[in-house]
Amino acid sequence: MHFQELLPKRRMVRNYAQEPVPREAIERIAATVRRAPSAGYSQGQRLLVVTESQRRQAIIDAFAADDWQSAEEGLEPWLESAPVHVLVCTREGDYHDRYRKEDKLVDGDEIDWPVPYWHVDAGAALMMLLLAAIDEGLAAGVSGVPRDVAATLRRELGIPADVTVVALVTMGVAAPDPGWSAVTSRRTQPRRELESIVRWESWD
Repeated sequence: MHFQELLPKRRMVRNYAQEPVPREAIERIAATVRRAPSAGYSQGQRLLVVTESQRRQAIIDAFAADDWQSAEEGLEPWLESAPVHVLVCTREGDYHDRYRKEDKLVDGDEIDWPVPYWHVDAGAALMMLLLAAIDEGLAAGVSGVPRDVAATLRRELGIPADVTVVALVTMGVAAPDPGWSAVTSRRTQPRRELESIVRWESWD
């Protein structure tokens, strides 16, 4: 599938058919993280792919304990229906390790980071997952992970202390999600005009 065909298909899907996703497809999607950009080739992105039902339930329970919206409120069972959960994470230490090497030092010191590129790169990896899922004929959704939920997942899934959970990506075969679609920002907020987002040559 060409990029211009793939991009219009990208949307947040919050309900999935009860169909299995082949392991080979999941592996191809996860492997795209190695092609995502990273500052100085630090490669600090980390993925935790969860497909086993008991571990997926641990994720569902962690969100439920944080007042997660659910099918009980008239919404489709987003997390419950997804056969694939991927926690997108980052290890900040990889960036400091890389930029303390001789070829990256500035006047003998690590750079003064203008922005936390470990989060930027995690976002790039996340987008790769979303597009790769579409390329495999699947759908995907993204959720933020509140701090309390991340702490619970760290305990339940053995995530190391030096790895930060950035987001949760759900994947599967798309099913109708009219309940979620009616309340999401995509329906309540207009899409910005391109001219208000993209500027040429100068800001004015």
